This record gives sequence, structure tokens and C-alpha cells, in this order.
Amino acid sequence: MAEDVMPIRRIDHVRFFVGNARQSAYFYRNAFGFDVVAYAGLETGVRQEAGYVLKQGNITFVLASPLTADHPENHRLIQHGDGVQDIALEVEDVPAAYATAIERGATGVSPPTIREDRYGIYEYATIRAYGDTTHTFVNHDRYHGVFAPGYEPIDPERYGPRRSRPGGLLEIDHIVGNVEKGRMDAWVHFYQTVMGFSQMISFDDRDISTEYSALMSKVVAGGQGRIKFPINEPADGRRRSQIEEFLEFYGGPGVQHIALLTEDIIETVRNLRQNDVSFLRVPPTYYEALPDRVGPIEEDLHTLAELGILVDRDDEGYMLQIFTKPVEDRPTLFFEIIQRRGSKSFGKGNFKALFEAIEREQALRGTL
Repeated sequence: MAEDVMPIRRIDHVRFFVGNARQSAYFYRNAFGFDVVAYAGLETGVRQEAGYVLKQGNITFVLASPLTADHPENHRLIQHGDGVQDIALEVEDVPAAYATAIERGATGVSPPTIREDRYGIYEYATIRAYGDTTHTFVNHDRYHGVFAPGYEPIDPERYGPRRSRPGGLLEIDHIVGNVEKGRMDAWVHFYQTVMGFSQMISFDDRDISTEYSALMSKVVAGGQGRIKFPINEPADGRRRSQIEEFLEFYGGPGVQHIALLTEDIIETVRNLRQNDVSFLRVPPTYYEALPDRVGPIEEDLHTLAELGILVDRDDEGYMLQIFTKPVEDRPTLFFEIIQRRGSKSFGKGNFKALFEAIEREQALRGTL
């Protein structure tokens, strides 16, 4: 493990910049089972944007959209569509984390700032990551409000009772970024040098390839292993890879998917399917070969096949995973649902079947 030059407690929240935050909050509430707990906007004295805070387990999403034509982030909606703007990291000392990052080569966006209201003091500072994605260092040890200054508890009348099934999601397992060809190593170096992360594992085009396309991936980890960021780049292939498709439609590097941990993936996937979440499917032959490949597992194989859940094993156990289809009209952001039974891997044994499933979707879109 590399020297912990920047102690990070956890991923505090993920901020999405979207065209209509109220409608997006409704989607994540009713599709994925999040609770909408806080709101910022005109009624709370915030004039430039509307924001909604969603929580489930230890996961916090913030959905923000502009209220004015001169909002400084409006260009994101034209360039990217809806997407992840910021991955916020909770730290003990915001000025120290920011100073360390700048000294080690990061580009600053917002210097250490203190915001205060009747609930206390909220501290933050922001640096740039890949593309125009950012990392905000936050500390709210002295803040006792629902989220941050400007946010108030949500009025229950804004949405009414939820009729969807619960998601059963516990925390963020990892967040994957896509970058341009030839830039993966530079961003791995960024996380190692600037943030003090260590490289966990790497995959090359021999590990992640199909008949038509390939990609490269390296995983960096920080916060004593609690924070994991795989970084992908395209590799040479006969046709356009999923990474190239993402880069085209997102308009550059950005967050490709967020993996959400559950302790019962079967119940979670059943509920999310009932909530109309769409998942990728692999061929039935995948499950015929599964017993020989992964050995004995606790889950019923027929149930996994019915739901489309994938399984992989490493030296420490096994894991189960499934991937949604893109949740935007653009083929960009999607989600992974994952359950770990000892395994710390990322599903290397599933890569071929998964990426062939993605290629089938690309073919339907005419982008392969």
C-alpha cells in the first residue's frame, strides 16, 4: 500500500449535473429505491440552481440542474447530457488535502471554502480530475443540517408516497472512468502521485476483448482500500469499442458507471426489475459453463440465469454482478449492482460475456 499522503475517509457523495433535477430525482427514487431527503432551490434562497439529495444505505447522490441561462456549468448539458460532475471525498482536513493535491500537481478549481448557516460549518475545496470531472474534498464534522448550506429537508408533498420496491443498496463499491486512448497511465499516475492511491490490478486487451473490440483498464485504490477507481481506455480492435462510443457521445472523458453494493443481489435485482430498471443480458450458454468455471456457490443457478446475474471467483471467494443498460438517452452512464462473497475482484471471468452483451446493444444503436 502506498504512503497515505492524503487521508480520505470515504466517498462522501456523487454530484450529477442534469437537465431537470426534479424529474431525475423521481427516477432514482422510483427505479433504484433512493429516498429524496433534501432540496435546494428558489424556496431555500438558492437562485442559480436546483438540487436534490438522495440517500440509500451509505450512498448519497446529489442531482443539480441550472435555473438560469448564465449558470457556469450549462455547457455540460450540451456537451455531455446528464452525467457525473463531481466525486466528493470526505477528509478530516480540507485545507491540508487541497494543499497536498496542489503541491503534487493537481489543478485547483475552488480553494478551501467555509460556508456557514444555522446548522453549522461546512468546508470544501475542489480539484480537477479526468475530462471536466472534479473531486471535491469535504468536511462536515461541524455541520448538523440535512446536507449542506442551502439545502433543507424535502417537503413530503413534492413527491408523495413511494410505491416502488426498495433497492437494498448499501454503499458505492467503485466508480469507473473512461479516458482517451493513451491517457489511462497518466491518470493512474495522477491518482498515485496527487492522491496517494495505489494500483490494485490491471487488465489489458488480452483480458478484455471480443471478436470486434478491446479495452485496457487499471484499478487504483485509496482511503485504506475503501475507495476504488478503475480507469479504462480503448484498445485497437476491428470495430469501435464501448469506450470509444462513450467518449463520442459523452463528448470526452467521464464517469462510465457506478457500482453499488448489496448484500442480497437476487432480491435487489428482482425489485429493480419490478421498478422497470433495464439490465444487460448474456446468452443462456453462459450459465451452462458456470459450475465448472466458478465451482460451488450458495445461490441457485436457475435463479441467477432467470435474472441475468453474473458470477466470478478469485482466490478469496466469489462475487455476483449485473449491469444496467444506460440510464440516459445517450449511451453513456450506467450502473452495476454487485454482491461480494469474499472476492475483491472486478469480474475478470465475466468480461467477454459482458462486453459481447454491450456490443449487441451497440449494434442495435448502429454504433459498433
